[in-house]
Amino acid sequence: MASIDDRRAAFKRYKEDVDRRGKPFFPYAMFHDTVMSLVVVSVIIGLAVIWKYTHLLGVHYADKADPGTVNFVPRPDWYFYFLFYLLRIFKWPDTVILGTIGIPTIALVLLLALPFVDVRQERRLSRRPVALVAAVLVVLSMGVLTYKGATAKEALGSELVGQVPTWTKKQGFGNNPTAVAGAKLFAQSGCLNCHTYLGTGGSQLGAPDLSAEGSKNKGIDFQIRHLKCPSCVNPGSPMPKFDAFSEQNLREIATFLEASKGPK
Repeated sequence: MASIDDRRAAFKRYKEDVDRRGKPFFPYAMFHDTVMSLVVVSVIIGLAVIWKYTHLLGVHYADKADPGTVNFVPRPDWYFYFLFYLLRIFKWPDTVILGTIGIPTIALVLLLALPFVDVRQERRLSRRPVALVAAVLVVLSMGVLTYKGATAKEALGSELVGQVPTWTKKQGFGNNPTAVAGAKLFAQSGCLNCHTYLGTGGSQLGAPDLSAEGSKNKGIDFQIRHLKCPSCVNPGSPMPKFDAFSEQNLREIATFLEASKGPK
């Protein structure tokens, strides 16, 4: 009961102090913040319009994105590096939701709840251990995850190509140069981000293991049609189209898949 009385007395003193020396946060400060936010957003929109319809702020991107590239490794902007590395920790399909939504949401809820948990009016840091420890842990964790995300090495296509001789030996298609070329292209094209092959890969979105794809005897023509438009051949497939590849590249990958009968 005394705590409630103390809060009421403190609030009364606050209102008296506001009446003597200034204006309350609501609605004056909130109104100013709202107006300033609208000004900032309007400036951003204005600059975007100027960039879009004039050349005063620079030209538009000259080259369109190439979906058939085999050497581009996507990375997020620096302020998402902490989440990028968090996903590398929770990389298994069943834990992705924990890394992307669970942990960040829990941390945000705790930070929002902190002012309501630690309600003392003490301002000195030495007298606010809960707030101090929480702030230090947040800064350290964000800093470490951001650094680890910025310096993390990706499984580049050139690194995955090093697996091709092993695949060739285990699958036994070393005398088929088209299949070997397809294996290299398969390693470089990001296929292993979702699929797995002889223990290498990501196994995401339910993508199947392709180590024994050739044992299904679907045929090279089927594989080419599937690469060009997966959802046309397999309705509902989340696999992206690879129709930007040349016919030769498509045939090489298709030959590689059909030559993959499983390790001998």
